[in-house]
Amino acid sequence: MSSRRQWAAVRIRWRIFAFLFSFGLIAYAQRTSLTIAAERMMPDLRLTQLQIGWIEQAFVIGYALFQVPGGLIGQVLGARIAFTLFGVVAFLAIMAVPVAPVLLSGTLLFAVLVAAQFLLGAAQGGVFPVSNGVFEAWFPVRQWSLVQGVQSMGLNLGAAMTPPLIAALMQSVGWQQALAWSSMPAVLVIVLWAWYARNSPREHPAVTESELTELAELADAQPASRFSWRRLLHVIAHRNTMLLALSYLAMNYSFYLISNWCFLYLIQQRHFPVLESGWLSMGPPIAGGLGAGIGGVVTGRLCRKLGPLWGFRLVPLVSLPLAGLLLLLAMHTESAFVAVAALTACFGCIELNEAAYWATSMAVGRSDSMMVGGVLNTGGNLGGIIGIPVVAWLSGHHAWGTAFAIGSLCALLAALAWLAIDATQLVTGETSGQSGEEPLRTAV
Repeated sequence: MSSRRQWAAVRIRWRIFAFLFSFGLIAYAQRTSLTIAAERMMPDLRLTQLQIGWIEQAFVIGYALFQVPGGLIGQVLGARIAFTLFGVVAFLAIMAVPVAPVLLSGTLLFAVLVAAQFLLGAAQGGVFPVSNGVFEAWFPVRQWSLVQGVQSMGLNLGAAMTPPLIAALMQSVGWQQALAWSSMPAVLVIVLWAWYARNSPREHPAVTESELTELAELADAQPASRFSWRRLLHVIAHRNTMLLALSYLAMNYSFYLISNWCFLYLIQQRHFPVLESGWLSMGPPIAGGLGAGIGGVVTGRLCRKLGPLWGFRLVPLVSLPLAGLLLLLAMHTESAFVAVAALTACFGCIELNEAAYWATSMAVGRSDSMMVGGVLNTGGNLGGIIGIPVVAWLSGHHAWGTAFAIGSLCALLAALAWLAIDATQLVTGETSGQSGEEPLRTAV
C-alpha cells in the first residue's frame, strides 16, 4: 500500500486526535518555558524569586478561572472555532513576554509580564475541557481512557523537551529569542486546525460511512450547546464533580511542585549547573508521559474487567500514595542523583492518574463533559494557585523539605477521595446504561 493510501485509510478521528495532541504539547511547552527562562530573567530584569512566583501565579489564576468559561465557549461555539481562538490568544500572550522588556522597565514591565501570563492561562483554560467534548464526539467509549492517557503523554513531552531546548537557546541567543523562536510552531498548528477540523464526524467531508458506523453509539451524544445557569450549577454541585475536583486539587499541588520548581530545586538545593539542570529536568516529564500512556491503557483494561466503579479507582488508590512516599525519599536522601530519580518516579506515578480523572469526567458528564472537565481542571489548578506561592515562599527561605512534605500529604488525600467517587452515577442523576449509553463495563 502506498503512503498516500495508508494516509487515506487512517480514521479521521485519529487525525483530529493528532491536533489535540499537538495543542496539548504546545500548551505545556509554552507554560514551562517561562519557568526555565526565569533563571536568566531574574538578573536581567531585576526580578526577585518571589516576583517570578507571582508571574507564574498569574498564569495559574487565569488558567483556573477560565476552565469552566472555556468549556462553555467550546460547547456554544464548537471546538473548531474555540481551539483557533485559544491558540491565537495564547501565541500573542507568550510573545508579549520577550517583547515587553524592549519597550518597558520597572513596575510597568512587571505588571505587563503578570498580565501576559494571566492572558496565557486564560487562553489555555479551555484546551482540556474542550478536548473532553471532542473525544466524546469523535471516539467510541471504549477508547476514552486511551486517548486521555495518550494526550497526557503529549503534555509531558512538551514539558520534557522544553527545559533543554530553552536552556540551550538561552546559552546561544538569550532568553528573549529563546521564548520567541520556540513559540513559532504553534502558528502552523493553529492554521491547519482552522482549515481541517470539524466539530463532529458528520460535519467532516472525509469521514466515511464505516467510521460513522463505528461511532453510532455517539450519534445522539453531542455536547450540550445551550447554556443555562441552572444546568451549570447542577453540574458543579453534583457529588462526583466536586469530589473529582477536590481530589485533582490535592494531586496537583504535587504536580505543580515538580513541574514548576524542579529546575530551580536542582540548581538551588542540589547545586547542579544550569545546563545540566535543564537536561535532568527532562526526567520527570518523560516519566510523566510514559505514566500517562500506561495509565490510559491500564485504566481502560481495569474498567473492562472490574466495571467503572473500581476500574477507575484502583490506579489512583495505588499510585498516589506511592508518589507521596517518593517525595519523602527525595526530601531525605543525601544523594542528589537519588533525589532526581525519586522526583522522576514520583512524577510518573502522579501522571498515571490522568486518564482516570479525565475519562471519569467524561463518563459522568456525557453531553456536559466539557463543563465537568472545566470544573475538574478548575480544582486541579486551585492546587497550583495554593501551591505556587507556598513553594515560592518556602523555597525562598530554603525550606524545600517542608514543601515536599506538604506534597506527600496532598497525594495521600487525593487518593482517599477516590473511595467516594462513583463513575456509574451521571451528573444527570442517572446510572450509566439508563439513558441509552453503552454500559461502561464493556465499553471503556
